[in-house]
Amino acid sequence: MLGMTGFRLINAPTFMPVYIHLISGSNTVVGLSQALQQVGGIISPIFGATAIEHRKKVMPAALWMGGLGRVQIVGMAAAGWFLQGQSLVYAMLALLFLFGVFMGAQRVVFGMLMAKVIPLSRRGRLQAWRNATGGLIAAILAWAAGKYIIEPDLFGHGYSVTFMLAAVLTSLGLWALQLLLREPEPPNLPAKARFRDRLRDFPALIRSDPGYAPFLLVQMLATASRMAVPFYAIYATSSTGLSVAILGLLALAYLGADTLSNLLWGYLGDRTGFRLVLLVSISMWIGATLILLGFHSPAAIFIAFFGLGAAQSGYMMAAQTMILEFGNREEMPMRIAISSSAEGITASISPIVGGLVADAFGYPAVFGISIAFLALSLLFLVLKVQEPRNRRLAGV
Repeated sequence: MLGMTGFRLINAPTFMPVYIHLISGSNTVVGLSQALQQVGGIISPIFGATAIEHRKKVMPAALWMGGLGRVQIVGMAAAGWFLQGQSLVYAMLALLFLFGVFMGAQRVVFGMLMAKVIPLSRRGRLQAWRNATGGLIAAILAWAAGKYIIEPDLFGHGYSVTFMLAAVLTSLGLWALQLLLREPEPPNLPAKARFRDRLRDFPALIRSDPGYAPFLLVQMLATASRMAVPFYAIYATSSTGLSVAILGLLALAYLGADTLSNLLWGYLGDRTGFRLVLLVSISMWIGATLILLGFHSPAAIFIAFFGLGAAQSGYMMAAQTMILEFGNREEMPMRIAISSSAEGITASISPIVGGLVADAFGYPAVFGISIAFLALSLLFLVLKVQEPRNRRLAGV
């Protein structure tokens, strides 16, 4: 919960994109910053899976990867205080890349931990309460950060103070994990394999479960639509007449929706399986983007950000939980790595394309392309992806 609180201050489509735009003045650099973060997460999940899949205990890897990721957030805060101009831009790009490297590996390790300690029938509700409590704290902090830290430029650099606050919260979360979690040992483990050998196994792993390949395609299409995410807040503040001071309120809407909707997504997923959550959240994502594009009143923008927060929290919960239900347990770390790397490849290209399109044709064109990718993702989900839990329960 604490870790999620801090990471959401960094990853929400409000503070970081607007900050990068502020220091660089370029939509392309905003897209590049998001792309570099995703590039960092392309290969590292595979290394992470190779490092842990043969180990009885994965907690040491979680502490190392998580700790190194948090160091990058501290670096972002320090860069804001001590650097300026092009040096600041280059430092932020490098730190976001390294942040992506360690978060990519952490995603595999923490996914494996979740699969080991949380039963299948309770993953949705327990994630929901974790996300809801963490999201509530993050929403309140985001509003407070916008109003009391960033707007008055607290301690000479409001964004740096916000990043340092995120680093403290995520570090407290990692400390709590080490102190409180008792990790069980699995009965069967695969033999240790070399990185290049596991790369050769990818086609067989993707084919091993007939539902996994179309699910992977749905993930990649939905991830491609995230080309618009860095520009939501920039569009709201630059194209609709809202001031930058409104950022805290928009972050509150986005993270508050995440908080409230997580309980719905979690209990719905436990009851029906997470395919339905994926269907509803992608549909909501399309609707919220259309509202943002078509209506420019403050109330409409607030509703759009609320819908975007709810939709993307549902998508993330469904995608991260469904991946645990394909194939067998022994190959789970590598399946998580395949999905993370595939998403990383798509997510590293799409923000750069989004930035170039925004500079050349404007934000509406970016949003239109994003909606098209979401519609394709929804179509493949409806036609090609069955609920994996039903097949697992039926023994297929």
